[in-house]
Amino acid sequence: MKKKIIENLKTLIYALILALIIRSFLFQPFYIPSSSMEPNLLVGDRLFVAKYEYGYSRHSFPFSPKFTDKRFVAKNPSRGDVIVFKTPADNRTDYIKRLIGLPGDTIQMRDGDIFLNNKKIKRRSIKITKEINCGKESINVNAFEEILPNGKKYIAVYRDDGTMMNTDVFVVPDDHYFFMGDNRDCSKDSRFLSSVGYVNINNIVGKARIIFFSNDHENGSLMTPWKWHKSIRLNRFFNEIQ
Repeated sequence: MKKKIIENLKTLIYALILALIIRSFLFQPFYIPSSSMEPNLLVGDRLFVAKYEYGYSRHSFPFSPKFTDKRFVAKNPSRGDVIVFKTPADNRTDYIKRLIGLPGDTIQMRDGDIFLNNKKIKRRSIKITKEINCGKESINVNAFEEILPNGKKYIAVYRDDGTMMNTDVFVVPDDHYFFMGDNRDCSKDSRFLSSVGYVNINNIVGKARIIFFSNDHENGSLMTPWKWHKSIRLNRFFNEIQ
């Protein structure tokens, strides 16, 4: 009996070590808790974030142990990537946003348009059928396909009554990045310098890669299987994140 318990403990320890290695160096699951990235990411989406895309820092590991202030095997992220990072305010809370500004860039919103290095980001108006939310509120929006200078395309939405039409000029410092949510007027991001602001490269956790599960929690949960036909979004399973 004692031998069997020891063998079971060994198996459990090996499993935990393997899970820790996978989570720290390969993939980590994340849950989308807010509407700041609608219509591309919805509340209830669960996704895998690739930890190896940009190298590793202390934030690659559980609980962000303070054993280094450097990044190893570092790779530069690309403009337009959807990235999970630790907020500079507490170096603990995970945010997910789209990378807009690289080190040295200037960013400004003018009359609702984004100017990157004094050039307006190209965009074309599109129609979307999805309901867009801001918290528990459904909002009316104007939707656009935006095209960044590197050719990256994605959908962004703006409230039709415009809540943040103009900003100061943001100048991204060295080794920092500027992020924005795709739900432009329902996102706390780098435009808010006191709470998020510019994000140091060492705060980057990884690149959002794929949605592996999605559940509309307002119509049910995993604990209510009789509502799964209403709550589980099968059409979002294994969608690549653009």
